[in-house]
Amino acid sequence: MFLLPRWRALWNPDMYHGWGRTRNYFEGWYFKLVSVNEDAALAVIPGISMDAEGRKHAFIQVMDGKACTSRYHRFDAAAFRASKKHFAVQIGDNYFSASELHLHLPGLSGTLHFHEPQPWPKMLGAPGIMGWYSFVPFMECFHGVVSLQHTLEGKLHANDQDLDFSGGRGYTEKDWGRSFPRAYVWMQTNHFDQDTPASMMASVAHIPWLQSAFIGFISGFWLDGRLFRFATYTGARQHLRIQDESLTLVFQTPRAELRIQAHQAAGTALHSPISGEMTGKVNESLQATIQAELLENGRRIFEGTARTAGLEVAGETDILLRG
Repeated sequence: MFLLPRWRALWNPDMYHGWGRTRNYFEGWYFKLVSVNEDAALAVIPGISMDAEGRKHAFIQVMDGKACTSRYHRFDAAAFRASKKHFAVQIGDNYFSASELHLHLPGLSGTLHFHEPQPWPKMLGAPGIMGWYSFVPFMECFHGVVSLQHTLEGKLHANDQDLDFSGGRGYTEKDWGRSFPRAYVWMQTNHFDQDTPASMMASVAHIPWLQSAFIGFISGFWLDGRLFRFATYTGARQHLRIQDESLTLVFQTPRAELRIQAHQAAGTALHSPISGEMTGKVNESLQATIQAELLENGRRIFEGTARTAGLEVAGETDILLRG
């Protein structure tokens, strides 16, 4: 019954993957929305949660990155509906896809359209950002990038205030599986102080593997139409150093090197999955600052400072430094 939609989802990471799942499962999409003057920055996270006993609910989590507040809107699981043919999810009167979102929530409503999306390119044996790990059925958490960067059009009505996002920039990704990693670092921005269009996401995480574990990493730097990949499965190397209010992260391949300095800022607590149930807590900021330098064949081809960056440093991060 679910064989065909599961097969489609395997090759299209942005689609819903939970067909036939009944317990110990979560799936959620992350829409980052920043206005053209950066005075408004929101993260909207719709999803589905199934705990160990099979209790289910749908949710839409909203974070205001400027006010450092968040709200968790809970729905009956029956309110969650997903397309079996493409990425389209409806939760009650709210709708989400790769090209738009429509919100009808207490204190937040309106429609935004996404133009000129930059999806993570598909390759033979690598349908998404996880490469061949996409085909490993026992992964604790899967990750996908729907669009590295796109332009926003439309307005949202938030608490008696109209927020105009037209001309702003967005980013969309997703996660699915059982739980978030025991420890991880995640960051994303597409607001560099350079005229050249650029977008970056990077993550380092503790990955359970059979009876052991390893420190895995994935990163993509999109520069004016070119995507530089750095990942465990590409044979790249990474070095992470975490200090009190900042972290340094370096990715290297034989031909390219990405150097990152990220500075933490005020954030807010978000719900996160533990064995499918949204009972965990992570702290995320949408006010972080990221300095990035990209080299190709030893020559610097990009250097810039990004603002309005997303940053999470979660869990027992000491174990990330041992990998």
